[in-house]
Order: sequence, then structure tokens, then C-alpha cells
Amino acid sequence: MTVINYQPVSEFIRRSLVLAMKNIFCLSVLTLFWRVSALYMLAVFLITANSYADTQEPTMVAIAFPSTSENVISKSTLRAVFGMRLNKWPADTPVKVFVMKDDAAEHGAFSKNILQVFPHQLRLAWDRQVFSGQGQYPEQVTSTQEMLSRIASTPGAIGYIKINEVTNNVRTLQIR
Repeated sequence: MTVINYQPVSEFIRRSLVLAMKNIFCLSVLTLFWRVSALYMLAVFLITANSYADTQEPTMVAIAFPSTSENVISKSTLRAVFGMRLNKWPADTPVKVFVMKDDAAEHGAFSKNILQVFPHQLRLAWDRQVFSGQGQYPEQVTSTQEMLSRIASTPGAIGYIKINEVTNNVRTLQIR
């Protein structure tokens, strides 16, 4: 009679069970790691988005030469003026448009929030006017102080600045 030794088989089963348990434990740890990582990334995104939303663009206003006859201007008229399509005020005074540089925060805020166009769209409109021979570029200024002094000293001038930088030397236009 032959005696069968079951010890190697049982050892194999035991090792297989231990290995399976280790794999299950590793999968559990990996799954937990990815879930925690996903929650962490979501939290970081929400915190970042919230802090980004708290940084508001400056409130901009349209300003004009102090003795300009206009106190109120429509948004469509304002777009036409800054798009260089309207070149005379209703009192037949020539319009002189002053703008900040394309990459200035004030220019972006005024374009997007007040005119409701992107700055590159304004640039394209100006290029089209100039290259077709039907118009010219607006006058570009480098600072708020230069904008204020040029608007205050140029009849028919129009431009924009932050609302908290308005002085008595210029007229603030109400937009309707």
C-alpha cells in the first residue's frame, strides 16, 4: 500500500490563500488610495475655483472730455465708438478714442464687461478698418494718469478707467 503525502498540496493551498489575501489587501489599499486621491483633487479644484472667483475684475467706466454734451450713451453706440465705426458725437464733434494696451487688465475688463466683446475682437475690428482704408487705430496710452490727462485735454475724447480712479477733470458716461 502506498501512502500519499498531502502536506505539499496543503502547503500549496495555504500559500495560494495567503497570496490571494495579500492581493485582496493590496487591491483594497490601492482602491482606497485612488478614491482618497480623487477626493483630494476635487477639494483642491473647488478651493482654487472659489479663490479664483473671489478675485473680481476691476469695475470700469467710460469717461469723456468734460464739456462733452453726452451724459448717457447706449451700449451699442459705445461699441461703435470703440470699434472705430462711429467718428462723430451727436453735436458733430469728432470722436477721439483712447485705449490702454491690449494686454492691460483694464482693457480686458472694459472690453469684456462693458462692451461685451473680447479684446482680440476689438483688435480685429481695428485692423479691418485700418487695412481697408476706412479708419484708423485708437490712440494708445500706457497708464491711467495718461488716460485721464489725454481725455481731459482733448475735445471729443473718450476712454475708460477704473471707477475708483475717476477725477473731476473728466466726465463719466452712464451706459444704458
